[in-house]
Order: sequence, then structure tokens, then C-alpha cells
Amino acid sequence: MRRDFRVLADRIRSLGKQLGFDAIAITDTDVSRYRAHLLAWLEHGRDGEMGYMRRNIEKRLDPSALEPGTTRVITARMNYLADGAEPIKVLADPTRAYIARYALGRDYHKVMRTRLAKLARLIRAEAEGLGRYRAFTDSAPVLEKPLAEKSGLGWIGKNTLLLDREAGSWFFLGEIFTDLPLPLDPESGADEDDLCGKCKACMNVCPTGAITAARQLDANRCIAYLTIEHKTAIPLELRRPIGNRVFGCDDCQLVCPWNRDAPRTRENDFLPRHELDSADLVMLFEWSEATFLEKTRGMALRRVSFEQWQRNLAVALGNAPAHPRIARALRQRRANASPLVKEHIDWALAEQAKGQRPPVGQLRVLKNLSR
Repeated sequence: MRRDFRVLADRIRSLGKQLGFDAIAITDTDVSRYRAHLLAWLEHGRDGEMGYMRRNIEKRLDPSALEPGTTRVITARMNYLADGAEPIKVLADPTRAYIARYALGRDYHKVMRTRLAKLARLIRAEAEGLGRYRAFTDSAPVLEKPLAEKSGLGWIGKNTLLLDREAGSWFFLGEIFTDLPLPLDPESGADEDDLCGKCKACMNVCPTGAITAARQLDANRCIAYLTIEHKTAIPLELRRPIGNRVFGCDDCQLVCPWNRDAPRTRENDFLPRHELDSADLVMLFEWSEATFLEKTRGMALRRVSFEQWQRNLAVALGNAPAHPRIARALRQRRANASPLVKEHIDWALAEQAKGQRPPVGQLRVLKNLSR
């Protein structure tokens, strides 16, 4: 009997919802229209130290080259924004550490990969053993946002994030590559000019000017990149604008009009752990490496080493109002710090000695975020 793949596609969406995904869509493997954008981005060196972006480019641009036989990509979206300390209030308190909201709970790679693998097994059962499947969550050379845009899960906005009318951008993406001839979902038909319109809020709010034009992000200036992917010294001219952001940055999401009514996650795994949604900077800086490893077990915060963690915190402490407690913590840590951390501690101590006001542009950023 000839299988009705349209019925199977509907069943896949239903199974996805049952597993906690907030949206499921299906697209083909043709991402050729994104090729020029990616190659130009790399040619201009906007990938910073992310050398992996230059590897396996052809596989990144052709899912069937990454996973032979692939003809369809099942895309999945899962909301992650959880209740907790108000982000803007944390940013406004220079004695607190701001951690990107996606990293406050369990590592999304673990959550998404487990659910996608389970969904693949359920699809195989529904298809009576037909098809091949491989699941991805930010774990291979996959153009996740282009594939999600093509499948109709949203459009890539001016801040380079995928946006959806109802969900905003506070969500994770994942994919299942398969050779099943599933019917395609229609694309959203939107681009940044359609639904972002004339809005430039994300471009204007970026503390370091990393969004250089619509859908153009220079990772070398992006706080998310600088505090996570960047392994060496943070450029001097970018340390003050970083403010109290010690792991990632959400400013372009916080100011986006499409996020005003973004839904909260249904996943307990994404709830903040160890009160890290509004933690004291000095307290975090005084953590030993053993404490850091214990507290961040199973979290995306493990994307940085303890050395990077100390580096980032030293910058944030340098940007905090002058206080003897901060200076004392910096001096105590300096004695056994690595050369990289010591460099940032010395900078922080010098900034503390100046008794400066909040970082240049920080008050403007907070004003824009509060609108």
C-alpha cells in the first residue's frame, strides 16, 4: 500500500509537540541562496577565532553532503526563556553578573539532542522502519537558521537571529536529517525588510556595535563571542562596553519588539540554577575551579574554561563602581592567576582606582532596553 507522507508529516508535528517542541516544520536541503552571504562573512574575517566555521564549508552548504541521502530536514524549535530575575534589572546593577538567559539551566545540547533522537525513533516506528535519520543541535556544520527560515519557522532578522511573530527569538533550534519524501512546509515569505521594517532597535542597542548592518554581525565585536568563543585577551577598547555581561549577551533580544510578549518555556530543565540569574560578581570571582566545575555541571556555562570565566569576571569587576571589597578580591586572585587572567585583573584594578561611572554607553543601552 502506498504510504501517505502527508499524514506522516502531520503525525511528526504531533509527536514533536508531545515531546515538548514548540514548533516542527519540514524543508528541503537547498540552502544555495545563503552561500554568498556566508562566504562574504568569512572573507571579511567576521568569524573571529571560530576556525570551525571555515571547515566543512561544502557540507555546511549542502546537507546531503554532510549526511548522504538526505532529501528533507525536519526543523524543531523549543522555547527557553524562563521566569527569574528581570534581565534589565540585572544589567542595571553593575555588582551583579549578567549571564545569557539560554545558559542558566541545563545545557540545551543535552535536552534538544535527547528529544530529537527520541523523535527520530518515533518517526521510524510510524514509518514502519522506513527512512534514515540523524539529529543535530548546534553540533555539526549545519546552517540552522537558514534551514529554519526555509521551513517557515520564522525569518532571520536584522540581529541575525531567527524571529517568529508569536515566539520572538527566545528559542533553541534543532534538526533531523532524513531521506523520507515528506511534503514541504511553505516558507514564511518574510525577510528582514518585511517584518523588521524600519526598526533598528537591535542595531542601536548593541553595546559594541557588532551589528554593522541588517543581518551583518561582526563576531570580533560581539559580546557573546568575546565572552565565550574568544580564548585570548579581550581587546582593550571593548572591555568597558562589556559592562557586567560575563557570559553572552541578550541586548538585541531584550530590545526587539517581537519579544515583548514572548512565551515562557515549559521545560523545567531550562529554569535558572544556583541563582545564577542574578549572582554577585565578587562571589562568582571567588569561586575555586572545583566550585566552578561543580556548579556548572551539565550547563552550557561549561562552554568556557575556568580561565575564561575568571577573565570575564575580572572585566566585569573593573566596570563595577569602585569598592574595597572588589579591589581586595582582585588582588587576592592575582597572586595565583594565569598570565591571561592577571592581565585582565591589572586592568580591572586600574579601572577601580579611577572610580569611574558605569561603562561608556551603558546608561544609554539600559535606557533603550527599558522602553
